[in-house]
Amino acid sequence: MPLKLKTIEELRLKDKRVFMRVDFNVPIEGGTVKDTTRIEAALPTIQCTLEQGGRLILASHLGRPKGERKPSLSLKPVAKVLEDLIKIPVGMAPDCIGPEVEAMVKKLAQLAGLADAYVNDAFGTAHRAHASTAGMVPYVAEKAAGFLLKRECEYLDRLLSNPDRPFIAILGGAKVSDKIPVIRNLMSLVDGLLIGGAMAYTFLKAQGLRVGKSKVEEDQIPLARELLDLSTEREIFMQLPVDHVVAEKAEQDVPTAVVSADIPDDMVAFDIGPETVGLYSEEIREARTIFWNGPMGLFEVKPFDRGTMSIASALAGAEATTVVGGGDSVAALNLSGQADKISHVSTGGGATLEYLEGKVLPGLAALEEK
Repeated sequence: MPLKLKTIEELRLKDKRVFMRVDFNVPIEGGTVKDTTRIEAALPTIQCTLEQGGRLILASHLGRPKGERKPSLSLKPVAKVLEDLIKIPVGMAPDCIGPEVEAMVKKLAQLAGLADAYVNDAFGTAHRAHASTAGMVPYVAEKAAGFLLKRECEYLDRLLSNPDRPFIAILGGAKVSDKIPVIRNLMSLVDGLLIGGAMAYTFLKAQGLRVGKSKVEEDQIPLARELLDLSTEREIFMQLPVDHVVAEKAEQDVPTAVVSADIPDDMVAFDIGPETVGLYSEEIREARTIFWNGPMGLFEVKPFDRGTMSIASALAGAEATTVVGGGDSVAALNLSGQADKISHVSTGGGATLEYLEGKVLPGLAALEEK
């Protein structure tokens, strides 16, 4: 791990109140949790605490309430799922602070303070300096990382220090501006970059190609040129799409065409084309370490999901250490049904990227053993 962190198996938790920060920020529709992946990912740490006889206080955020109390963002559906998974009652506090919460905590058979130990198992929020991820940690007697947090750091550290080679990164998504710091840092680590998604069209326009009505960050074109030049200078191949699936609008089953080079002025590129899929798949077959962040196209709308699904399948069949991070790419991977064939599926989006940028995350720094 990058910092000297104690992990939960090193704590003695019998009869201690354990405040555990988890990441249960899951999709909920109509009061039903639609994806339980993050809840299930926290189970080993939760069960370790309970098996040791610890008294567990779980805390998570959900959505972006912006300071308002919103019933639609209640964690009650999550509590029900967790109760079903661990087969013991899970109480639901009415708020995160206040007398009622303190009274509930005191019923856990302890007398002093809110918690005797702090465990962070929420890697997805480790880049935020919030009260529950960093602020409260110095005031708790013992602190440690959970199993999920430990696993995240171990896999990402493999990418940052001595990965098996060739090491390639596949980057997609909407904006070049979101990926600039991680692209710069990855250029000192990888042997090649494969670019897809809407961000590719800023790079293609920077090369002087016509991109039709495809999404372009005009203010990022000079920086895109700089990054292309940097890849040449460092002898890192940066592969851009060589063909594209285009349409007039992003609607299911609209007429589409596959075009190479210049995109017609009245068309928008919504996915990488079959030739690009072939090129990228070949690079994936030859790689021994692969990081993927960001879909290759508008995978939520058919038929523009084919490029992303093809890349997911190629990763699933790769003889390599494969790490997938970022909400959209993980969602696409889950849709493909190939997640169980990936070495590590990160629960972090922004946290994963900031880690790979080389930043020290506040949630990790707070756990560091002095």
